[in-house]
Amino acid sequence: MPKQLLIAIDGPSGAGKSTVATLLAARLGYTAVDSGAMYRALALLALEAGVDPSDRPALGRLAASAEMRFEGGPNGSRFLLNGRDVTDALRSPEVTRAASQVSVHPEVRENLVKRQRALGRQGGLVIEGRDIGTKVFPDADVKIFLDASLEVRGKRRFQERQAPGQANSEEVIREMAERDQRDQHREQSPLVPAEDSVRIDSTQLSAEAVVEKVLELVQRKTAAAGSSGKQTLH
Repeated sequence: MPKQLLIAIDGPSGAGKSTVATLLAARLGYTAVDSGAMYRALALLALEAGVDPSDRPALGRLAASAEMRFEGGPNGSRFLLNGRDVTDALRSPEVTRAASQVSVHPEVRENLVKRQRALGRQGGLVIEGRDIGTKVFPDADVKIFLDASLEVRGKRRFQERQAPGQANSEEVIREMAERDQRDQHREQSPLVPAEDSVRIDSTQLSAEAVVEKVLELVQRKTAAAGSSGKQTLH
């Protein structure tokens, strides 16, 4: 059987990473993992416990003690936190803002990166996030950096949410720009493309079109590995 690959998809919020990873994994028969869900889950725990997002020791203890699990289902993957399904709660604006704050701490990132690496040991994984190809899996078989214009990303996220308290897409765009700034300039694992990643701009592409582009790369990778035994993507 062909080698099951480890596929890393990085990029900013709203670029379509989660949708593309889910569709791609379904096409390949792989498992899709949203690494950001782990940071959101920790943010949710912090909010519920009244822990300040700047309290590094407390957040480190929360990260070490939390039970996190992805579980497949008829409507896609669900995220269980300490045994309860929090999939929908992880997408609230409050959790999104807190996740960006808690994710900058080394104590948090070290713990969650270990969990992510454990998930990827067997291959057959499509994992998306912001530092997968640079920090978590620098030796991933295929690395994608998925991007889109800030305006398009903001409008996509606003349409996904349609949540009370979000007056218009401009407000979401402003929040997204602030998160881009934090993610790109944080000391630990900043959001940057891996040197050997393939950059895809999804501004004018559907999720299905992006998946087709990634599948072409996967097929070329598999063919190259089969003919030469090498793991280089040309």
